[in-house]
Parts: sequence; C-alpha cells; structure tokens
Amino acid sequence: MPRQTFILNGKTVTVDVADDVRLLWVLRDRLGVTGPKYGCGINVCKACTSHINGKAFNPCAVPVGKLKPDDEITTIEGLPKQVAKKKRGEHGLHPMQEAWLDRDVPQCGYCQPGQIMAAVALAAKVRREGREITEADLDTIRNICRCGTYTRIREAIVDGAERM
Repeated sequence: MPRQTFILNGKTVTVDVADDVRLLWVLRDRLGVTGPKYGCGINVCKACTSHINGKAFNPCAVPVGKLKPDDEITTIEGLPKQVAKKKRGEHGLHPMQEAWLDRDVPQCGYCQPGQIMAAVALAAKVRREGREITEADLDTIRNICRCGTYTRIREAIVDGAERM
C-alpha cells in the first residue's frame, strides 16, 4: 500500500492508502477529521471545502496521491490556529467563525464548515488585493446551504473579513 504524507492542520501526517482514494475519505475515515462534510462527492455542493496551501478546494475531488509532502491542508478544525491568539474571538475561534456565531448563521449546521472555509479564503484573497469584499465577490461563493441562510451568510462573511 502506498504511503501518503502531507501536512494537516499544522502537523505532518502519513497514511497507508491507495493513490486514487479521495482526500475527503482519508480525512474523515482514516484521520478522524470530520469537519469537512460529505455532500455530493462530485465537487458541486462544497460541503467539504477546506484549504490547500491557503486556497479553498474540495477534498472530495482530489485523489490523495496528488498531494505532495509539503502541501498544507487546513480544515475547519485547524482554522483557529491560522490566526494569532489575540485575533481570536471570545470563544477562542477564528474571526470568521466568531462572526458566524454573532450573526446567528447556523441552522442545521451541515454546510457551515465549508461555508466558513470558503469565506476565509475569499477574505484573504480580497485582502491581498488591497480592497474590500463586494457583492460580486460574495456571489463567487457557491457553497450550497440546505436551510437557505444566505443573507446571514453574506453578512457574516463581510463581518468576518473586517475582523480578520
């Protein structure tokens, strides 16, 4: 069995798994990281959105064999560690997660990890470009929310980006 090595939430991990196994299954079934949710398995719903080297991606669509040992995968579980402790909110969470709570976004909660990870990636991209988030930027987040809390999601993204 091939050995796959990559960085997960700041720690190097190695798993024995075939190259063609999707990263989502490695995260959830082999490593016990359940934040990225299985929704569709075909890169449509975005419930599994995580980061690879700081950019949003969907691990349901990436075979683990495509990862390099220095690729950094961040899931919702590792998100708070991405910011300094002084930037974390009252719950010790990432500023985007705190905005999510303050804006009362979650209902069923299933899509929330993917939504937040997409929002953080968008906010970081916009900040690198030296500008504020626009309505057009918000339209680029294509994560599906079964409960339809899109208005609050959009408000929380703007709020969280300002806190970041």
